[in-house]
Amino acid sequence: MSDLPLGYLLTDDQSQIDAAAAHAYLTRSYWSPGISLELVSRALENSLAVAIMFGGEQIAMARVVTDKATFAYLADVYVLEEHRGKGLSKTMVLALHNHPELQGLRRWVLFTVDAHWAYEKLGWTALAHPERGMERVFPDVYNS
Repeated sequence: MSDLPLGYLLTDDQSQIDAAAAHAYLTRSYWSPGISLELVSRALENSLAVAIMFGGEQIAMARVVTDKATFAYLADVYVLEEHRGKGLSKTMVLALHNHPELQGLRRWVLFTVDAHWAYEKLGWTALAHPERGMERVFPDVYNS
């Protein structure tokens, strides 16, 4: 993608997504501490992901869980700390927004603790009817 700084490469080739690199970040993230490599691999197998490479290493990733018809859940968006501030997460999210297999969906959702401002710049809004939403949460599932 032309918006990327020199040396960075965006890929949506699922065979190029590095589960071990994703695991190295996700296991220390606030949303999936302690997640196993096996679970990260399984999640990627059942998702559509994009990643950014630099120097032959995966330094950023985002994935969508979707039926490719009506719904998409944006998850696991990360950029390694030393590569932040370059618009890489924006590039990945826009690549997913524009991905041919994700067109015509009725609803996208995501959850974030601290990046609302970044997603708002990309057209995301707070839930119109949060009172309609429900969830089942098992916060310690990766530690059992």
